[in-house]
Amino acid sequence: MTASEAPPVQLSGVRIDRGGRTILRDLSLQVPRGSITAVLGPSGSGKSTLLAGLTGELVPVAGSVKLFGRDIPRGARELLEMRKGVGVLLQGNGLLTDLSAAENVALPLRAHTRLPEPVLQRLVQMKLHAVGLLAAAQAWPRELSGGMARRVALARALALDPPLMLYDEPLTGLDPIASGVITSLIQRLNQTLGLTSIIVTHHVHETLPICDQALVIANGGIVFAGTPAQLQQSTDPLVQQFLLGRPDGPIPFDAAPRAYGQEAA
Repeated sequence: MTASEAPPVQLSGVRIDRGGRTILRDLSLQVPRGSITAVLGPSGSGKSTLLAGLTGELVPVAGSVKLFGRDIPRGARELLEMRKGVGVLLQGNGLLTDLSAAENVALPLRAHTRLPEPVLQRLVQMKLHAVGLLAAAQAWPRELSGGMARRVALARALALDPPLMLYDEPLTGLDPIASGVITSLIQRLNQTLGLTSIIVTHHVHETLPICDQALVIANGGIVFAGTPAQLQQSTDPLVQQFLLGRPDGPIPFDAAPRAYGQEAA
């Protein structure tokens, strides 16, 4: 299978540990090219850990993680090169407060290309226009609403034209209108730019309408994988507890108890 034919994301038997504790185990999934996949689950279930595995921040203890048919490299230079093809929208936006919206979007272009300044500025304008914020190019992050700041961060994530986009809780902290704008924008950009997107979120009802595939992570693994329609029809107790927000069920709310005297330092 050539790189152009390989799935953008493929995990096989992956186990990821953090702080000496296994967070995810026996994780196997495939993300189709051009699709939008929602990764759902309660807080602390390992959704962001999965993203860290896809960016190479965390190295699996077992199994393999492939992006576009290639194993994620271990060398710093090769890993940096691979990351140019992966756009990441951070939960907290990560905008630099002493730079304007346009300067924030320009950061990846300045760091990873040697484009002439007029070309670079034109690309920045194109990215801001794509998220509907060209008029706010010279605004400071403190002057932007939460939804506007999220869109500037999205424009920056798209600066290098990555074929794969990872969204970490893109709707957190946004009002219903801003959430609708962001979900609509994710769907439109995925279609017009031919992207493959993975959205980590606990906002089920807002995200499912734009998704092709849904995964639910709980208790260290994938407890559901299928279409949004199949998710809504699932009778699995874990899935039902999450979708209906029940406090009691197979997904524990509290952390596993530790023996007295064995608390983490």
